[in-house]
Amino acid sequence: MPYPIKIISTEEKRELYSELIKLPLYVRKANIYGCCIKFMTDNRYFTDIWADNFYTADENIKSHGRIIAINDEKQPLHVKYDPLTKTAFAYNIDYYGWIKSLALAIVGDIFEDAHEIYSIHGAALDVDGFGVALIAPSGTGKTTHSWGMLRNPGVRLVADDWFFVRLYERNAMAYGSEKNCYIDANIGKIWPNYREILEKVVLDKRGRAVVNVRWIIGIDGVIPLTKIKKIFILKRDKDDPNIIREINKEEALSYLLKNDFCNPHQLVKDERKTNIRKEFFEKLLKITEIYMVNTIESPEVVQNEIFKRVW
Repeated sequence: MPYPIKIISTEEKRELYSELIKLPLYVRKANIYGCCIKFMTDNRYFTDIWADNFYTADENIKSHGRIIAINDEKQPLHVKYDPLTKTAFAYNIDYYGWIKSLALAIVGDIFEDAHEIYSIHGAALDVDGFGVALIAPSGTGKTTHSWGMLRNPGVRLVADDWFFVRLYERNAMAYGSEKNCYIDANIGKIWPNYREILEKVVLDKRGRAVVNVRWIIGIDGVIPLTKIKKIFILKRDKDDPNIIREINKEEALSYLLKNDFCNPHQLVKDERKTNIRKEFFEKLLKITEIYMVNTIESPEVVQNEIFKRVW
């Protein structure tokens, strides 16, 4: 977890909320796959980038979850979360990527309990009509290889960082979560196709920016959903000589459990929630082809091996 999380009671949430809403806060609402998340903060930059990142929700729509993000020198970096009211208090977070992940995590918490819709911290792409998912622990190349795949005209983007899944009897449908992508400008150094457009955006202090991928791959390069047929699980292992190999669902599930489902932004991680996520992945892995990809080689070499299995 990139920041400490403390689960709090609804009573403590009420006390904190009643105090913090007295502050001069900017307010925005986002529509994240039909779920309304209210964002309140004293950081004007965060509200601007939030508006670029997510679809806007009507101000008259009642929120399903809330984030209150403030800077308080008396407090350490941490998040307090009330699972009953789906309210998060984020203290001293200066990285927008964590704010957006908090919003998506709250939506995920709501969906998996009440709607049987599940979260995957990964990329979902459509390749000539069927879906490909890239799931990976941080730092193993999820963004590198999802954007690498988008260089091909037959590939369209559903989501590059987080998507939602509905399971049916024989199919798994993946749905996008964000309007625009929050990406690292280093992607332009890895894949020169994107260099020119990324040189024109305003970067934050971590070298990241919200980018409309439609500027790069066209208005029809982004679609809202796809049917998942293949899953590529990424790792970095210098001791494994294989670049890519097909694996069974037992090995895949073992890897996901060992790596916390490749999602460092789960707000509630008790036994009940773990079992919900485990059961979801068991069902998903049963109806898809699964490959383990070792990204220790250069991006070009790994991309070539992925493409051999995609088409």
